[in-house]
Amino acid sequence: MTVTWDIFPLFAWAALALWLGALVSFRAPRVSAVLGLLGWLAVAKFIVLLWISLGRPPLRTMGETRLWYAALLPACGFLVEWRWGIRWLRNYCLVMAAVFVLVNLGHPEAHDKTLMPALQSIWFVPHVIVYLIAYALLGASALAALRGLWARSTRPAGSLRVRDKGLKHSFVDELQIANNLVVLGFVFLTAGTLSGMVWAKEAWGHYWTWDPKETWAFLTWALYLVYIHLACHRPMSRRSSFWFIAGGFAVLLVCWFGLNYMSAGTASVHTYTR
Repeated sequence: MTVTWDIFPLFAWAALALWLGALVSFRAPRVSAVLGLLGWLAVAKFIVLLWISLGRPPLRTMGETRLWYAALLPACGFLVEWRWGIRWLRNYCLVMAAVFVLVNLGHPEAHDKTLMPALQSIWFVPHVIVYLIAYALLGASALAALRGLWARSTRPAGSLRVRDKGLKHSFVDELQIANNLVVLGFVFLTAGTLSGMVWAKEAWGHYWTWDPKETWAFLTWALYLVYIHLACHRPMSRRSSFWFIAGGFAVLLVCWFGLNYMSAGTASVHTYTR
């Protein structure tokens, strides 16, 4: 069976319907979790089938990376639920993943199936997947931060605890969860940067050239490094911390796909859609 983007709507609408059911049934934890997981499986299955059909990992175009992101975000939500017993973040992740699915329904951005020489490297798959995992974790941290901002928290770091009635655990702390996700995401972001440098050396003969994409990648990495340093040694107020995390993710989005719409981004050697 040849799988193309033409049948993506079948998997997309199935996932969206299941995720909507998960959100509506939030007060029934098991039902909500099962529906959310089934929606995730719909997206994951399409990725696997598309991979088999293309004969290459679907990681080249923006549409393909958005597809992975729509699968990785709910996975982060389930990870947090399993590790810390927090269900609300999973729902936030489902909503954000649904946005990426909807964008892909309108703009799948399916380009040429072949991989250019620079992408025919053993570093291609691990580098991109590691980066997308980092983006998903940092996206989840931004969602936790936005929840904290919405709650208008201004107390000192670590002092506010918010009731989550659906949990065995009595209280959860948005900032603690956001910080944990930032640290974990930063580890993957660093691994992605290092693997990208090795890949660049293999493909173009140099580790780093301050290409526009590389510059924004370094800026994103540096911002999260500064945040981690401040959180460890000079903690900010909760509100400032939430704004920093949300702002860091905004910079990450510019690095990921916002740069593609800038004149500097079109000149980058990391633009593979041409």
